[in-house]
Amino acid sequence: MARSPARPANYAAFHREREKRVRRTLITPEGVDLSLRIADAGQRAGAFILDFLIIILGLVALTVVALGLAFAGGVSTGPAALIIWLPGWFLLRNFYFVLMEMGSRAATFGKRIIGIRVVARSGARLTADAVIARNLMREVEFYLPISFLIANAAQDSGDSLATLAGLAWTGIFLFFPLFNRDRLRAGDLLAGTWVVQTPRRSLGRDLIGRKASPSSVHFTDEQLDVYGAFELQTLEQVLRSGQRDSIATVADTIRGKIQAWDVNVSDAEFLNAYYEALRNRLERKLLFGKRRLDKFDEA
Repeated sequence: MARSPARPANYAAFHREREKRVRRTLITPEGVDLSLRIADAGQRAGAFILDFLIIILGLVALTVVALGLAFAGGVSTGPAALIIWLPGWFLLRNFYFVLMEMGSRAATFGKRIIGIRVVARSGARLTADAVIARNLMREVEFYLPISFLIANAAQDSGDSLATLAGLAWTGIFLFFPLFNRDRLRAGDLLAGTWVVQTPRRSLGRDLIGRKASPSSVHFTDEQLDVYGAFELQTLEQVLRSGQRDSIATVADTIRGKIQAWDVNVSDAEFLNAYYEALRNRLERKLLFGKRRLDKFDEA
């Protein structure tokens, strides 16, 4: 009689051990430990496929418009299509990723759908240099060898050695995230970034834009101007995590920074109120073209 595969004696302990393998601690500039979950290879591949489809659809739309204008003007459609595809393909596949990941959510549309985002492994604000570096590296990892293989096939050169070299190059970079514990691309190693899962836990009515009851805690503009957009994102991550130790540490840090020791509410209520007030303050300033990236940004 065949025996069933052995299962761990304590499944809860097994699950905790497996969870530890994908959990990483990110230390914020305020000294707060944030527990983040590394995105797995399937999530990253799924997000890339979605983004690739979005880019292709955008390029097709631009091409249709350009060909329509060329046809209406009596111009040959061949050169017009080539003019659109060559620079358009390069610009879309690079600037789409760069501009989206430099945004406040640090994620492309594909990453948002899957529920992952990019963070700096140092815990600091994700810089433009890091975003550009990790995305330009994709040219070497994926687009360059794929373009080489397509060109080789189109010429029908029959050079099997060159084809094998191109496939090997692509395979090395394609499967690279499977052979390191942090599921990093070569671009992540170069830029010092992680791709982590975005917690899907609701932040509560006052944090997701729904109508909420007025808060009993109020802050002055001077108290709100202590922090910027990066700290707002960090505060959101702390509130999403629901970790009481982190919430207490951040609440004490902010109280000391803004001299608000007389606010006699719980740490969670204090942080919720400060988050909502800071978000509203930054949004109002953004309407007038003023964007403060973090607490060190005096612009």
